[in-house]
Amino acid sequence: MTVAAPDAATREIVIEDVFAYPPEVIWRVLTTGALIGRWLGMSPLGFEAVAGARFTFQTDPAGAWDGVIHCRVLEITTNESFSFSWQGGDDRNERYGSRLDTVVTFTLTQVAEGTRLRLVHSGFVTPRNDSSLRNLSGGWKHVAGRIAAVCGEEQAFNPTRH
Repeated sequence: MTVAAPDAATREIVIEDVFAYPPEVIWRVLTTGALIGRWLGMSPLGFEAVAGARFTFQTDPAGAWDGVIHCRVLEITTNESFSFSWQGGDDRNERYGSRLDTVVTFTLTQVAEGTRLRLVHSGFVTPRNDSSLRNLSGGWKHVAGRIAAVCGEEQAFNPTRH
């Protein structure tokens, strides 16, 4: 746990796994709009793999929150790392759908078995974001499996492209 300010503790979700694919295949799956929609279950609107690019996801509304997740590409290093802001929710929601101002970071490291993918979703303010932290923790674990499946499909359809 890290401390963001003397009165606000933050937590993060960390998912790490090794995939039997080269970094280029995983990179393509992580940074291509149509492919993001396949593993995340939400298609990004306006996504470009360019630092500063803004895009959104639409999920189910909750209370005063319209379900829109506002994102901006923060950093991008081809075949190595990709991070974007993840903001949404509403201050009037006490539980799920409370205001989030977080960051999602993917880091790829080539290893003998393929590529280690580390996903960190950071910046959950406790206790305000506890419900979102719980929900997204389970969600990201599920998504990691779908990333692997989409990588397998991509490599099968594009065996020479990496």
